[in-house]
Amino acid sequence: MELDLPAPHLLFLGDITNPLDAKTAVGLRDWQPERCVGQWRLPGCTVDLGLPDMTPAAAVAAGAKSVLIGVAPLGGALAPSWISPLVDALASGLSIVSGLHQNLEGLPALSRAARAARQQLIDVRVAPENIPLASGQRRTGKRLLTVGTDCCVGKKYTALAFAKALKNRGFPSTFRATGQTGIMIAGGGIPMDAVVSDFIAGAAECLSPNAAEAHWDIIEGQGSLFHPAYAAVTLGLLHGSQPDALLLCHEAGRTAIDEYEAFEIPDLKTCINRYEQAASLTNEVARVVGVSLNTSTLSTEEAKRVCAEVSEQTGLPCLDPMRDDLAPWVAVLT
Repeated sequence: MELDLPAPHLLFLGDITNPLDAKTAVGLRDWQPERCVGQWRLPGCTVDLGLPDMTPAAAVAAGAKSVLIGVAPLGGALAPSWISPLVDALASGLSIVSGLHQNLEGLPALSRAARAARQQLIDVRVAPENIPLASGQRRTGKRLLTVGTDCCVGKKYTALAFAKALKNRGFPSTFRATGQTGIMIAGGGIPMDAVVSDFIAGAAECLSPNAAEAHWDIIEGQGSLFHPAYAAVTLGLLHGSQPDALLLCHEAGRTAIDEYEAFEIPDLKTCINRYEQAASLTNEVARVVGVSLNTSTLSTEEAKRVCAEVSEQTGLPCLDPMRDDLAPWVAVLT
């Protein structure tokens, strides 16, 4: 799937209070800042991207072409209280871009307003048609998949940063987006959690086709094997991508699944073993080659200490891709 989104965007945050719910807006801000003119926060919103606060009318005056739904709440639907402000945004001359499960055209108030204002309603989280069943056959080229101890631990950022590091060093590589935010950043991909479960592995095969022997596909992971709601998409993506290498992503200090606190996260060595065991179904040599640690809540010195501890615990290079030189990971693969 390839996208041509009307940009620049006004990033819509609604009235959210959980920073993890803003991962789409944060991803666009960090990886496509030139396409973001400001943030739109409704009363009660406590999340701040550090961008100028704007109304839709002000954003239009600043050159914005669309409101991009920057939140990804559980269940993937717009809150009813957001509909009226979004209708006003359409009337102001902005299209709406959404990566939620809920289809924008299926909301009568938005569809009527879009037609009246001659603006677009663009849903990114739509699976392509005619995805085949997975064949299980090995493909040429190399593949690395980012996997996680939980959701929102850095799988997308790790994949983007690592693909960039490989390219900067002259190694052929391609970032393969599998979620709505990654697709918006990359301009294409397949939203794996919108694919019928029987075809997830097949979609992953299509996303990372045969390639030159030295080429690395760096595939954005989804969910977690340890998540009670999202483990299924993780497993399908793991089997279909047939990774030669995996990077395990974890947030420093997180001990339980976010919003499912009754489910504890296993220790990292157990996580590594389970991912390698699951991946071996379609690639018997798949191995975790490093740990990507999200240390955003730690000081620089604390981050260095924790990364060193994790490296000693696992026997693998542990880095924060947003802080550290990724040379140790590059060296493992090349």
